[in-house]
Amino acid sequence: MTKISKDFDGQTVLTTFEMTPGTAQELMDALTDAYENFISRQPGFISAGLHMNDAQTRIANYSQWRDRKDFQAMLRTPEMRDRNKHIHGLCSRFEPVMYEVVAAF
Repeated sequence: MTKISKDFDGQTVLTTFEMTPGTAQELMDALTDAYENFISRQPGFISAGLHMNDAQTRIANYSQWRDRKDFQAMLRTPEMRDRNKHIHGLCSRFEPVMYEVVAAF
């Protein structure tokens, strides 16, 4: 379960995906499958959430990792590289950005 706290000392990653409504559900299915069957089983994974806007043109992903190196190692695996090629084909762009929690209310 994702818990946002200023005291969290791990790595937070926010990823945004831009797509058309025609590929939104297929992209959400691909992301859900990636988390259920691969990402959530990787060392250092803590939690994640997927969010889609009403227009089905954006998906936001919030994930927490024990350490920045754990997230980066997951991205470098052959399986995640293959999955990201498929995911990239379903959206016009996606961008993972690492953040530190500064405040939580």
